[in-house]
Amino acid sequence: MKLNNVILLGENSVVDTNRLDIDIEDGKVRRVRPSEHVASEPPKVLLPALCHPHIHLDKPFILTCNKLPSENYPDYSDLLPETGSFDEALSNTSKAKERYSKEDLYLRGSQLLAESYKHGVKYLRAFVEVDHVTGALPLNTAIQLKSEFSHLLDIQICVFAQDPIFSGRHGEANRSLIASVLKDRAMYVQALGTTPYVEESREKSLQNIEWAIDTAIRHGLHLDFHLDYNLSQPTPSNQPLTFSVIELLQKQDWLGLANKSKTVVLGHCTQLTTLGSSDLEQLAGTIIRSRLPIHFVGLPTSDMFMMGRSTSVTNAPQARLRGTLQVPSMIRDLGMSACIGVNNIGNAFTPFGTGDPLQLASWGVGVYQAGTISDAIILYGCVSWLAKRAIGVEGEEGYRDIVEGQSLRGMLLISNKKHTRLPGGANGSELKIPARQRTSFKDIVWDPPDVELRSIII
Repeated sequence: MKLNNVILLGENSVVDTNRLDIDIEDGKVRRVRPSEHVASEPPKVLLPALCHPHIHLDKPFILTCNKLPSENYPDYSDLLPETGSFDEALSNTSKAKERYSKEDLYLRGSQLLAESYKHGVKYLRAFVEVDHVTGALPLNTAIQLKSEFSHLLDIQICVFAQDPIFSGRHGEANRSLIASVLKDRAMYVQALGTTPYVEESREKSLQNIEWAIDTAIRHGLHLDFHLDYNLSQPTPSNQPLTFSVIELLQKQDWLGLANKSKTVVLGHCTQLTTLGSSDLEQLAGTIIRSRLPIHFVGLPTSDMFMMGRSTSVTNAPQARLRGTLQVPSMIRDLGMSACIGVNNIGNAFTPFGTGDPLQLASWGVGVYQAGTISDAIILYGCVSWLAKRAIGVEGEEGYRDIVEGQSLRGMLLISNKKHTRLPGGANGSELKIPARQRTSFKDIVWDPPDVELRSIII
């Protein structure tokens, strides 16, 4: 494999006009030299691969699967959103889960993984629900998918409790089932996730958190909470559960008992956007001083859809209070560890969008008003090396120099076209327009390249 006219970009890269010709054999550099093809070939960009830090493997494309009528798969067409509310999404997804089949879960999951790989994703944390409705079926399917895609993707399986595990009619059954699958299939599971805010009371939510921390420590798992998914102003009785997670992690000695490589991820956390500057600075300082490996994952496509409802308390009927973690500011201004993720695709929680992390990073320019060159590097990091760190994957985040013998496996290659070709006019001659060349982080984030121009080195 020969890569000509290559630009290197990484976490600590500066804008580099050096171009290289690289010969690769079995994923390793066999020869590297200054490029002899700058004038004759479009540039290529070699940079760290993309990562899904938070994506649901059992729920993609429920509303957009459009399977052929002759195929023997469940029909979800009666579950299309009517209000778009969170409660409706929970209810309709619960109905969808009752119809899951092995073939259906495998098809939709494999479609998600295939598209992710084509987008340039190498690493992902895949959530699969285990409860009294689904049993272990989503987990078993995820184990199969992880095995079959292992040569392309590094997949972490996160056993996830979307439903209550300490309240309601089925709380105890849900909790017992999760404990059972963790015992029987421990070798296949890398993370445990729960949703404390779905419990019927704050007391039950705290029990949920305590149980999850204890269980993750006992099984040597990463921990992942869906948390504080509201925009309510905090009160003495309604403080964000994020503060309680920090307290309980310290109380239960996460640093002393958990494996040093295991992280704690807090997803959504939209209520934190209602905090004042002093409270945010206090939160950031508490986390930093604690040395707890806490990472926040903003999920802007889901958050903006779910957190944008009209309210009866406003005199402006077109007003919409929206909220999603201001991730670049958390990183740059508060020194917190954070990234962004796709979360859901084609289901009631997020009917729109694709699974492309680069498109998500591009939307982040507008969502976060993050339009500088340094913002572009942060946003790329949010779907690459920062996302990897959140799920506990460490490694080289791009090279400033390349030497012979170095492995390039898992790196993302972005190619450029020399021309855009269009059908000719009246005389029939082809139109050939010089194509724009993407050579930097800003080019790639501001204007994501077509999927056909991306490839993972394997």
